[in-house]
Amino acid sequence: MDIREKIGQRLVFGFPGTTIPAEFAALVREYKIGNVILFRYNIENLPQLARLCADIQELVRGATGRDAFITIDQEGGMVTRLPWDAVNVPGSMALAATGKPENAVLAAEITARQLRGVGVNSNLAPDLDVNSNPMNPVIGVRSFGDDPQSVALFGTKAVEGYKNGGMLCCGKHFPGHGDTAVDSHIGLPCIEKTMDELEACELISFRAAIKAGIPAIMSSHILFPNIEPNGVPATMSRTIMHGLLRETLGFDGLILSDCMVMDAIRRHYGTAHGVVEAMRAGVDMVFVSSNADLQRESAAAALAAAESGSIDARELDGSAERILRAKERWIHPAEPESAGHAEDFAAAARMAREAVTAVRGRACRASEKTFFCGCADYRMTQASNADPEAKAFPEYMGARFGAKFAVCSKDPDEKEIAELVKCADGAENIIFSSCNAHLFRGQLALAAALAEKGVPMTVAALRNPYDLPLMPENAALLAAFDYSRDSLAALADVFSGGDCCGVMPAAL
Repeated sequence: MDIREKIGQRLVFGFPGTTIPAEFAALVREYKIGNVILFRYNIENLPQLARLCADIQELVRGATGRDAFITIDQEGGMVTRLPWDAVNVPGSMALAATGKPENAVLAAEITARQLRGVGVNSNLAPDLDVNSNPMNPVIGVRSFGDDPQSVALFGTKAVEGYKNGGMLCCGKHFPGHGDTAVDSHIGLPCIEKTMDELEACELISFRAAIKAGIPAIMSSHILFPNIEPNGVPATMSRTIMHGLLRETLGFDGLILSDCMVMDAIRRHYGTAHGVVEAMRAGVDMVFVSSNADLQRESAAAALAAAESGSIDARELDGSAERILRAKERWIHPAEPESAGHAEDFAAAARMAREAVTAVRGRACRASEKTFFCGCADYRMTQASNADPEAKAFPEYMGARFGAKFAVCSKDPDEKEIAELVKCADGAENIIFSSCNAHLFRGQLALAAALAEKGVPMTVAALRNPYDLPLMPENAALLAAFDYSRDSLAALADVFSGGDCCGVMPAAL
């Protein structure tokens, strides 16, 4: 390969829409771009996704002579890119709540089968972050919990499942995104931990995953001033990417960047500059997931840096070789027959049911005299998705039990709260759903006002369980961890008198 081809193998670009834009195709041909990332906006349904993946492979093979890594963020739960007719497994914290590490294996195997069925060959999961900060705005239920050993156990089981399923998987976000109060999509987080502190918490799950043979690890756009004093985030830090990950932890797989269009990089350092510095730091594959102008600028900057020697020629060769070896190992033809099996849908529903956790008291038994209230699902972060076709919790439960319901906004004001409380008049019990109420305090105020009706009340947390300690003292508390169709069905079973068997994977 020449220098242009080697740089092209190290770049991962995305595009808008459900077909390949001409501008993107031209960029791939000009700069020999070897890899593509897909998001929810690229996908209509499974047949369309399969056609798109085939078109991507045709484009990249024609431009580079080699297969493309087609990558996706399919963590399960709140980070779900596959369409809603696919098998979408519970998220990480929900899996941990089942108390069964074997469920992490199965969920990864199901996901791998689903992805390989349509031609996707690389998945940016599992999340290995230890969610030690309950106020974390971007990780939360994407993590297996707040205990490093539990995260390591479930994380390595997920790695096992992906490997069983023939899917390249990627642990993230090294060296850890669990103790942040800032979302790196919109800001630049800083974690002021020492190396000893990282070793005692964040690095435990990554060490375990490396020992388990994880093939790829993703960087985080986070400042670690006690580890890297030069004012650059982990993605751009040679101390962290090469020194810590390669040399100290002995990782010999692919190092991937988080997206370089995220504000943590774009606003503070510039995307193109960040791409070059990430490569210099030791990142093998750098993601510029959107923005054609920034993609072109980044490809040109990386090529110029390689041609000038600013990117070391030996390291360029080493990265290219690692990428090509990984492609030989993990890229397979699409296997349509492997996906969409009835038993996989059933397994996903079973795991969602096993995740429902009773935190306090016993849930109200629902009837036509129950009042259901809560907000609709919504996109909580730039990393997450919501199901636009699914019914909101109150609507779903109202239809299921023939009961009165009301859908509130995610952060209701005093006027809306007063109207919703009036809607509860005459109810024999109230079942309220929260969705990150610890961040949207209007939900907490609404729950408190509903509790003053003086009838039995249950609160079900549909995302982060950290909402629950903030809820009224007289309410029974449930954690479901996911706002999904399977989770709603699981809760409906509980409200019909079913027992909860989940275990809380995070301290409340």
